[in-house]
Amino acid sequence: MRRVSVVGNSGSGKTTVATAIAVALGVPHLELDAVFHQPNWEPLEREDFRARVAQFIAGDGWVVDGNYNAVQDLVWQRADTVVWLDLPRRQIMRQLLARTLRRMVMRTELWNGNTEPLRNLFMLDPEQSILRWAWTQHRTYAERYGPAQDDPANRHLTFVRLTSRARAARFLADLDAGAASDPTARRSRRSARA
Repeated sequence: MRRVSVVGNSGSGKTTVATAIAVALGVPHLELDAVFHQPNWEPLEREDFRARVAQFIAGDGWVVDGNYNAVQDLVWQRADTVVWLDLPRRQIMRQLLARTLRRMVMRTELWNGNTEPLRNLFMLDPEQSILRWAWTQHRTYAERYGPAQDDPANRHLTFVRLTSRARAARFLADLDAGAASDPTARRSRRSARA
C-alpha cells in the first residue's frame, strides 16, 4: 500500500484517517477540498483541478482524500488501495453537526480563507449546507463504492471498507504497527513529520 484514495461521506473522518495513513506510510497527503475550494468558495475550473491532482499523484507514494467525480478516474488509475469510510448515517450526522458548529463558532479557516457561514445551517439546498449534503449523499456513496469493489475495471485496487470508528482505529493501529516493524518505513515516517 503506497498510493491510497480515502473516500466516504462528509463528516466520516476522511481527512483524519488520510492524515494518519500518510504519516504511517511516510508519504504526502492531499485533501481534495483544499484544492477545489478557492477563496470565497469559488470552485477551481475542472481542467485546472484535474491538472493539479494529476501532478500530485504522479509520485510513487501518496494519500488523497475526497469524493470528487471530476478526478476519481485519475486517482483510482494510479491508486493501489481505496479506504472507504462507510459509517452509519446517524453517527456521521452527529459527528458532522458537532464539527460544523465548532467550526462556525470558532470561525475556523478551512481552505484558502474560507469559513463555514452560520446561515448555512438553515439552508435546504445541499450545495449550501454541509449537513444537508451529508444526509442526501449517504446513500449515493453506498451505491457508488459498494459496486466499485466488484467492478473489473478496479481489480488492481484493494478495497478496505471501514464501517465503524473502532474498525478505523484498528486499521490505523495495524498500519502503524506494520510501519513500525519496517526500518525503511520508520525513516520515512520521521522525515514525513519533519
